[in-house]
Amino acid sequence: MYTFLLHFHSGLRWLILVAVVVAVIKSLIGLFGGTAYTKFDKILAVSFVGMMHLQLLTGLVLYFFYSPFITYNMSDPVQRFWSVEHLALMLFAVVAAQVGRSISKKTQDAQVKFRFQSIFFGMSLVLMLLGIPWGRI
Repeated sequence: MYTFLLHFHSGLRWLILVAVVVAVIKSLIGLFGGTAYTKFDKILAVSFVGMMHLQLLTGLVLYFFYSPFITYNMSDPVQRFWSVEHLALMLFAVVAAQVGRSISKKTQDAQVKFRFQSIFFGMSLVLMLLGIPWGRI
């Protein structure tokens, strides 16, 4: 079960990165191009945030049930990364994605929707890029 969850968590990361890059680009195009907020924009945002929640759930299961790094040895940079930095950055990335979606959902103006999505989804992308274990791939 551990191996499946780890591979699923690792593979889903790439789908999420593609989704957030597309969502940010589409939001910026909508913001600066003055286009209408379409059903595709909504589906893209909901899909991205939904995948983020699935990734969070999978990561928390891995962290609390299978992680050898719960011991919190802060002097070891590898253990510190997995036990604190990765978890914190990814939690903030999920929160940023959810806030951007929630705010954009509540407004009727397409430009405001695009603005909040581009800002918060962009923040989520930066946090994800910081929290991905690039040297361990």
